[in-house]
Amino acid sequence: MPELLSPVGNMECLYVAINAGCDAVYLAGKNFGARSFAGNFTREELIKAINICHLYGVKIYVTVNTLIYDVEVDRFLDYIDFLHKNGVDALIMQDIGMIDLVRKTYPNLEIHASTQLNIHNKEGVKLLEELGVKRVVLSREVSIDLIKEIKKDTNIELEVFIHGALCMSYSGECLMSYFIGGRSGNRGTCAQCCRQPYSLKIDEKIVEDNKYLLSTKDLNTLDYIKELIDSNVESLKIEGRMKRPEYVYLVTSIYRKAIDNYKKYGKTNITDIDIINLKKVFNREFTKGFIFNEDNDSYTNTFRPNHIGINIGEVIDYKNNKATIKLSSPLNINDGIRIIGSNDTGTIVTIMYKNGISVKSGNIGDIIRVPIKDKINKNDKVVKTTDYYLMKEIENNIKKERKVYIKGTCILKLNSPIKLSITDNINTIEVISDVNVEKSKSIETTKDMIEEKLKRLGDTIYEFESLDIISDSNIFIPISIINKLRREAIDKLTKKRLEIKEYKKSNYYIELKNYKKVKCKSILIHTLEEYEKIKDTCDIIYIDSMEEKDKINDKKCILKLNRINEHLPNYHSKLLVSDLGSIKKYKNVDTDFSLNVTNSYSVAYLHSIGVNKITLSYELSYKQVKTLIDSYINRYKKLPNVEVIIEGYPEVMVCKYNLLKKYNKNYGELIDRFKNKYNIKIKDNFMYIYNYKKINLKENYFDIGVNYIRVNCD
Repeated sequence: MPELLSPVGNMECLYVAINAGCDAVYLAGKNFGARSFAGNFTREELIKAINICHLYGVKIYVTVNTLIYDVEVDRFLDYIDFLHKNGVDALIMQDIGMIDLVRKTYPNLEIHASTQLNIHNKEGVKLLEELGVKRVVLSREVSIDLIKEIKKDTNIELEVFIHGALCMSYSGECLMSYFIGGRSGNRGTCAQCCRQPYSLKIDEKIVEDNKYLLSTKDLNTLDYIKELIDSNVESLKIEGRMKRPEYVYLVTSIYRKAIDNYKKYGKTNITDIDIINLKKVFNREFTKGFIFNEDNDSYTNTFRPNHIGINIGEVIDYKNNKATIKLSSPLNINDGIRIIGSNDTGTIVTIMYKNGISVKSGNIGDIIRVPIKDKINKNDKVVKTTDYYLMKEIENNIKKERKVYIKGTCILKLNSPIKLSITDNINTIEVISDVNVEKSKSIETTKDMIEEKLKRLGDTIYEFESLDIISDSNIFIPISIINKLRREAIDKLTKKRLEIKEYKKSNYYIELKNYKKVKCKSILIHTLEEYEKIKDTCDIIYIDSMEEKDKINDKKCILKLNRINEHLPNYHSKLLVSDLGSIKKYKNVDTDFSLNVTNSYSVAYLHSIGVNKITLSYELSYKQVKTLIDSYINRYKKLPNVEVIIEGYPEVMVCKYNLLKKYNKNYGELIDRFKNKYNIKIKDNFMYIYNYKKINLKENYFDIGVNYIRVNCD
């Protein structure tokens, strides 16, 4: 069975995830995690969390999945060293240079490639397998059929998301938050621009006005547990490190139930009540996601970007600050409700009337009245956003401590020491008494007495699943000896479960060639007409259309591949590529900005596997580019070959979702609440969104060691 992996944002969530039945958790420290606004863990808490998890047989993965700058590398490595010494099971990482550095520095430390690396084809998986990565978290957009294909053709663990929030853009490929407000999703501070309202303009006409056009529904794959298990992926991942403990507990426990039921009975036995409870605790409506080929039109919820609860009725009257509601679902005192209409308001129900009498609950068909301060209107929809009794039920369930089930055998033979062995099915412990079993002279020590004393595990996490007592008859052994053996065995088992994988540190190394210092210009174009205008002005010309490239007979003209390539065709000429899979597939490549290169280690790694020229991330300032190049030269005593894009409208999203599909258009404009306009282009069924503002960098990048500066045509 695959591992069930739960999100943990703080210590409380850690306990509830464990008690809900997860096999592993993922969490972050205070730095280098892609959810900076979660509670996260101090170093002291991390040590405690690692021990708690291992005690319960739960694996613990720490996210260090942000991009790293050169000035941070020493602090980053100190943190990694701390995690390794304290026994973390794996790191989840995005930065390709840091993955290479950590693999070589700490060969015993397991690394999982974050979904932020945008691995969406089998070649990308194979490249990371060669790098020594243990597991790849695939892009959420990868379909179940492609997952099966990748699993069949590779020898690495795969992890897929099964529930929770979705990003509109391919993860790791969104720069919208960075360009709008300087908050980088690749650095853990995403401002969730996709959850804001926008208007859509096509052919100079507003076709969608002030809606949440980029806000995805939440992923829910409970109907597809069979397909997920049968795909043979190693890990099923729940999103939600920003969510409250009740959410973590309920979602984990329901998926635990589904997986265990499928294993036992061949079906999940998930009920309508389970789905309703999931909706109550949090939902933006549910989607089966692109993993199970969701229809384009069913992928987003353009009405609301946050929790919508469940429908429970409709306002039929409003007067004197009281709403009269006809219920279509039960409502109880202390429930949270929201009235959705021209005014959007909510309240906790503290008093409720039926037929003029105060009541504690209302049922389906009842007409009830509740105080609402803000003005609302007849026919407004009423939703329940918090279910008091469900929250109480979850709180009670959370208190039920998870047990580790053990098996034991106790052998008591006359004139021989007692042998007690226990096992958790992974570790086996045997302890032997320092006194022999004697023949009873008066009071016999019976099997029942021995069993009762051995099963007294008190406030430990252990519970006997089975205990065999093999004993001669008419024996005597002091009860204190039995108690001592039990304590000794349990202490040794606990110590064994808390053992840490061997810490090992090696020297980082890499083989690199030296590049010549040049001062060249490149340009990205789209058409033959653009080529005719600029052909004599640049040293390299990138073109993003094979059809247009075929019209041009010029050796300096290089094809730019799409950013998303689930299946890579054969090319034999030089290419500009945007994903790790293309680097693995093709022999002669430059890399584009979407590889998110922000440090000298990433430049070195890409050069070492054959990349000619590396376009640096948009997220680097002039000073940071200089630091990167200086660090490269100082460390490797060689020159890198890097490029900076100095002019153009940056691509801020690439999406499998197509906002223009129902209009049968390939171009449009997204308009935000500040009237900024973002161009939308559809190419090969993928949606590209461009920043509203053109960059035009004036610094002299050649002076700091950049070899190429690039202009992207509009």
